[in-house]
Amino acid sequence: MNPLAPAVLSGWGVRLEPLAHEHIAALQDAVDDGDIGALNYVSVPGRDGMPAWIEHALAMRDAGRELPFAIVADDRVVGSTRFYDIDLSVPTLAIGYTFHAASAWRTHVNTANKRLMLGHAFDTLGAQSVFFHTSHQNLRSQAAIERLGATRDGVLRHHKRHKDGSLRDTVTYSIIASEWPAIRERLDARLQDLPS
Repeated sequence: MNPLAPAVLSGWGVRLEPLAHEHIAALQDAVDDGDIGALNYVSVPGRDGMPAWIEHALAMRDAGRELPFAIVADDRVVGSTRFYDIDLSVPTLAIGYTFHAASAWRTHVNTANKRLMLGHAFDTLGAQSVFFHTSHQNLRSQAAIERLGATRDGVLRHHKRHKDGSLRDTVTYSIIASEWPAIRERLDARLQDLPS
């Protein structure tokens, strides 16, 4: 079995399905919900850039470098996420490029999709570590990653550029395999009132 074959992950009222061209219109609507694509510090395009963004994600999937998903909640596509920086020799990977429509913020959706992805990474793919990277300006993302139980490993100074060309410091977090059982238990407790 190819460990990076597209898969459907579902539970707790959320379904992660392999990203496809058919998701373009729904993801355009998702970025319009809260004008997420206009945020300088996220790697999410606006409506017009969505087709190329999806095309790039699919090319990276076909090259075995990423595994992108559409996030579905209440039978509506509300965002996207993916595995990237995949190194099967460890194995290790990162979770990111995640965005949700603003209407899905402060709901169970992010917790559920991260629980599904972490479970797949550690329990199915046998990951030894999972990483998260975010801009120093993206305080919402940092708080969400910390709520998962990830450890803040440090900051890569002047690591990338934001959309406007300004320098970005990248805040890095990780969860290692030995920490996963306790984190899984906490996430499951937070999601316990939702159907798994």
